[in-house]
Formats: sequence, structure tokens, C-alpha cells
Amino acid sequence: MTAVGVLQAVANGYEYGFDVIEATGLPSGTVYPALGRLERDGLLRSAWEDEAEAFAQGRPARRYYRVTAAGQRALAEAREYLLALLPPARPARARG
Repeated sequence: MTAVGVLQAVANGYEYGFDVIEATGLPSGTVYPALGRLERDGLLRSAWEDEAEAFAQGRPARRYYRVTAAGQRALAEAREYLLALLPPARPARARG
């Protein structure tokens, strides 16, 4: 489930590691390996930002992540799976 949470965070616009950490509440020792596995598996792709731009902002360069088409499909499958685990909705009882 960690991978799904990290993948969903990136899909929601949290583009770099620390951003994902804040969005998910997961520790860095969980998020960064998950990002690496998701990229290795083709569900994410990444690119480093321009170092000069980061330096101008007084911080290290960030590695930005994007969900691939395969990642979008994996998220859709995960949603379907999780929804299937929920109990069926009960019909409302008539009051009277």
C-alpha cells in the first residue's frame, strides 16, 4: 500500500521527494526507496531540475517525478481493487 500512496501523491501533484513525504506522512526512508522502485518499474519517471535555478533559490536541486501512462493504469487498478474490498452499500430503510 505504500507504493500506491506514493504513486497517488505524485499523481496529485506532489512532485519531489520532500513534497511526497509531507503529503503522505511517510518517513524519508520509506518514500525515497518507493520512488526508486516505482521509477524502476516504469510507473514514474524523473528529471533533475536545473542546478543553477535551485542554487539561485538557496537550496539543492530537486528531482521531480511524473506518473507515466503505466502508472496511471496501475493507480486505476489499485482503486478498483480497494473499492472491491469495501462492503456493499446497504439500501436506505424506509421511515415510517
